Amino acid sequence: MRKKDHFISKIAPIVMMLFGTFLLAFAYYHINFQNHLSEGGFVGLSLLAKYVLGFNPALSMLILDIPVILIAMFLKGRTFVMNTLLATFSFSIFYELLERYSVLVIDLHNNLLLAALLSGLVTGFATGLVLRFGGATGGDDILSLLISRWSGLKVGTVFILMDAAVLLLSLFYLPLKETLFTILAVGIAGQTITLTLTFRKGKANVTAVPEPTQSQKVASKTVHAVRSAH
Repeated sequence: MRKKDHFISKIAPIVMMLFGTFLLAFAYYHINFQNHLSEGGFVGLSLLAKYVLGFNPALSMLILDIPVILIAMFLKGRTFVMNTLLATFSFSIFYELLERYSVLVIDLHNNLLLAALLSGLVTGFATGLVLRFGGATGGDDILSLLISRWSGLKVGTVFILMDAAVLLLSLFYLPLKETLFTILAVGIAGQTITLTLTFRKGKANVTAVPEPTQSQKVASKTVHAVRSAH
């Protein structure tokens, strides 16, 4: 019985992170991409680098992601980094499958307000789910967690500020209308991330992980929990 409970406790977070990355891929393809909403975070920076400097976006993403992941390995541990790699690869696979095989079209070009609302709610919930169960969907997510930890700001607030800054820079090459609606979606997503992380946690600080269990304290009284959002 204990082995079964232990297996469930190990597999449940992985299942939830996979579900979160599927939702994120679904929203990015069927809502953002199909309705020409823009991108924030490292994706937006990579597109901006392509427009301004002619850099390959895939290479730019690696240049941005790798240092942040290495820092996270030292500050947040191997398990977090492994979960992040799982989430990142699974997101890419889900997005590729949807792009190739999905026949669903969600056409909201005449109602970008609804597109922004749906994008914000779904991407925010999906990202928050991955964060809550111990991973991240990319280097920009990790950076938001680290900034949240160091600054004391809520994770969702950091997401909003980072994405909005990137999107404002992206006005150099993106249409104003779609960019403004994307900023709205980012704002909704940031609040949804915070709600997803804090749901049923009462007054718990979303920038902190739970304190060590009693057995962990006995084993090593000098070890303190690393403050994080999940």
